Amino acid sequence: MTSNKPYLIRALYEWLVDNDATPHIMVDTTFAEVMIPNGIDKDGQVVLNIASHAVQGLEMENTHIAFTARFGGVSQNVYIPIQAVMAIYSKEDGKGMMFAEETSSKKTESSDKSSDAQKALKKDPQKRPEKKTPGLKIVK
Repeated sequence: MTSNKPYLIRALYEWLVDNDATPHIMVDTTFAEVMIPNGIDKDGQVVLNIASHAVQGLEMENTHIAFTARFGGVSQNVYIPIQAVMAIYSKEDGKGMMFAEETSSKKTESSDKSSDAQKALKKDPQKRPEKKTPGLKIVK
């Protein structure tokens, strides 16, 4: 069976929006394919507002979350693999869900290495990386 994580993220997003809450995601920025503006993460994590008024072109796929948002007045592309999403919750009251930490060989080993996703978006900012199947492990 496929991971239920992307389905839970989409369901919680809809629930938060339906209840006039502001959805935020917490992201583990140590995953190699995470593409965010430089300097916005702290201690390998970042919290991003994914409300419709804060982002443009929100894609919530089974493999990734992608959108365009303004950081410091500059429009930037953001790409988050589903494995890197640590939580989705309401800004107003913190209601939502945290996910178990995923161990993956795709975590960044060196901050100066560019991933395929980053290279693809640098060449053509409108082009999203090819969809890949999640690399999940059974953890007991």
